[in-house]
Amino acid sequence: MNFPDEDFPAVRDAVREFRREAKAAGAWIFGGGFEDFSAHVVEGNGSVKVGPLKESPVHLGGFSVIEVATEAEAFDWAKKIAVACRCPQEVRRFIDDKVQE
Repeated sequence: MNFPDEDFPAVRDAVREFRREAKAAGAWIFGGGFEDFSAHVVEGNGSVKVGPLKESPVHLGGFSVIEVATEAEAFDWAKKIAVACRCPQEVRRFIDDKVQE
């Protein structure tokens, strides 16, 4: 996200409108913004380290999980959130946890 600080209220409102629209359409599952850009890495032995797994100039501001029938629908929602957030959005498939046992 790259915009002047004084634009934050407008961006916040645009993101909230996106969320309302996604909920009304039945596409919204879950999402939210991250409080800051810091991360911790927890190893399998329980040790905790400050920092991301790998340094990157890209900072994730948050995420949205939506449910759609097609890739085209996913791209349409991503375009809407890109406009609201004023930055490009990554789209990834999420593995469905409804596994038959």
